[in-house]
Amino acid sequence: MPAMTVIDFHTHAFPDSLAARAIAHLESEANHIWKAKLDGRISSLVASMDAAGVDRSIVCPIATKPEHFEGILKWCLAIRSDRIVPLASVHPAAADVAGQLAQIAEAGLAGIKLHPMYQDFDLDDLRLDPLYAAATRHKLLVVVHCGHDIAYFGSTQGHPHRLAAVHRKYPELMLVATHLGGFRVWDEVRRHLLGTGMWMETSFTLGWMPEQDVLDIIRRHGPEHILFGTDSPWADQAAEIARLRALPISEEEKVAILGGNALRALNGS
Repeated sequence: MPAMTVIDFHTHAFPDSLAARAIAHLESEANHIWKAKLDGRISSLVASMDAAGVDRSIVCPIATKPEHFEGILKWCLAIRSDRIVPLASVHPAAADVAGQLAQIAEAGLAGIKLHPMYQDFDLDDLRLDPLYAAATRHKLLVVVHCGHDIAYFGSTQGHPHRLAAVHRKYPELMLVATHLGGFRVWDEVRRHLLGTGMWMETSFTLGWMPEQDVLDIIRRHGPEHILFGTDSPWADQAAEIARLRALPISEEEKVAILGGNALRALNGS
């Protein structure tokens, strides 16, 4: 079996002083339908990684207000390590988004996380053009929540047709579409995103959609563009790895999805 590096491309954690409040708030927003598997601290994420055999986790904070940028950037630089790869976040309403993205690039971070519902914007809103242009210029990854969200289930702000419009306008932008392109709108993913070459990650798809549909998206989009992700602490890393490893795909494809593709994404290739 080929050597395997396991990289979880979609995790969340919070500063220790905020973690308990953040987890309680997010569980409440989801009407307590989902319960976190971890307490939201970096130390707990690392313990989960150790238990599951995860080599690196990409941590995805979300700036829910423009003034959160500096605090998030400072925290990201403090937690960065060989095993924790933090993304920064900018709020689309910030006065100088392009300048903030330049700061992120200068700091050596890999990219940013955006969430259309928690940040209240449409993915294809023209007001985001300066953000997408700057991210493209600085070769920053843009990890985007796609599809429904349990706390904003009726919203279409992050639906696949909007992401497809962004990709057409900025074909060199390094997009990472979470939840295989759109949580619980995978028929729309098939219509709008397959074959575009953008990255897609797997969180909240394995076990949430029929295995044949997962395989169809992987095959039609290309396993070389699929990243493994869990959305920890909302899913268990070990359980998600087991689900991925159980798929009837080749060992080479499993190696690529579990980490090889992520190494390429982080290297900008």
